[in-house]
Amino acid sequence: MRIATWNINSVRARTERAVGVLDRWDVDVLLLQETKCRPEQFPVESFRDAGYEVAAHGLDQWNGVAIVSRVGIEDLAVGFDGQPAFAKEDDDGALLAAPRLEARAIAATCAGVRVWSLYVPNGRSVDDPHYRYKLDFLARLREDAASALAADPDAQLLLAGDWNVIPEDGDVWDPELFRDGLYASDPERRAFQAFGEAGFVEVTRRAEEAAYTFWDYQRLRFPKNHGMRIDFAWAAPKLASRVTGAHIDRNERKGKGASDHVPVIVDMED
Repeated sequence: MRIATWNINSVRARTERAVGVLDRWDVDVLLLQETKCRPEQFPVESFRDAGYEVAAHGLDQWNGVAIVSRVGIEDLAVGFDGQPAFAKEDDDGALLAAPRLEARAIAATCAGVRVWSLYVPNGRSVDDPHYRYKLDFLARLREDAASALAADPDAQLLLAGDWNVIPEDGDVWDPELFRDGLYASDPERRAFQAFGEAGFVEVTRRAEEAAYTFWDYQRLRFPKNHGMRIDFAWAAPKLASRVTGAHIDRNERKGKGASDHVPVIVDMED
């Protein structure tokens, strides 16, 4: 079985690329983030023509997550228990609008594996309310995942997506540039590593093709290989024991119309 995760940065703009990834890598399940569309706008027919079902969750042109599968989609869930909503505030901390539950998490069971496609909030800056929202999102997600694992230690559970965290200094081209800042702050790193403390295993470190999964569009970051590794997959122990390898499709960042992220692929035994 082969599962891939990819922040596609607009599925409507990159439908052809997505279908190409499915074919090139012979993917069974593709978890997408930042789809940037409502379900009725999702280019479902292109995926159906390729032999895949689609489950999508999106509210507008921002955020958005989806699951694309050729091995079935069962027990669909949108959002996780305790998922926080984001509330915009003014400079004095007063609410500008009611809190909103964003389209950042979708789950389904595909061929016996419970997969989550996750788009963790960016945080914007360490002194922004969005940063607190990010940490709260990670904490609540960990609580929900830990509860699921405690209820079933043999769970076939995968939490994958764009985590917007640089867990280690080696996951970015210039660690000092990010020291104590967004993506690499201690609270973010602790929140990410808490999934390991809860019993999950990060399974994309086995990838050998590339060190990074994201290169900004600005300042020639990709040609200079000024990248970051922020796309990951945490697996429950029993599922992690089935993993045989991982791949980072760096070539998908090349050419006109590429996303700023690339697909991360996980292989596992049936």
